[in-house]
Amino acid sequence: MRATLQRVTRATCTVEGELTGQTGPGLLVLLGVAPGDTDATAHAMAAKIAKLRIFGDEQGRMNRSVQDIGGGILSVSQFTLYADTRGGNRPSFTAAAPPDHARALYHTFNAALRALGLPVGEGVFGAHMVLGLTNDGPVTLTLDLD
Repeated sequence: MRATLQRVTRATCTVEGELTGQTGPGLLVLLGVAPGDTDATAHAMAAKIAKLRIFGDEQGRMNRSVQDIGGGILSVSQFTLYADTRGGNRPSFTAAAPPDHARALYHTFNAALRALGLPVGEGVFGAHMVLGLTNDGPVTLTLDLD
């Protein structure tokens, strides 16, 4: 499982002009699922993200988690995180999980975040989504549990 996190002051997801998910201060999480990922992987990724200290404390040091600041998450499934561009000019996505497997683990991941007390807005799995965000910092990190 792979996630790209962007620390945001706000983020939105729109599908066909309709708002499907949003968050205020917190994280935009782009989540990619690999074929070998399991429910345990989804829970581990959620726990890591919830506790990752990337928000500023009183001294401006990255010492607080999204849980610590009372922030939220906008979670968006993104198979393109598993793109392989080494072989030419057209990316290959064979390292990404099949849609049914990825969809199930995306929902497991979101449920795990909610179980940790985080408000979670969602994208729409498999849809063409338009994301709006205000990156805070900017702070962008990639987590890999492969």
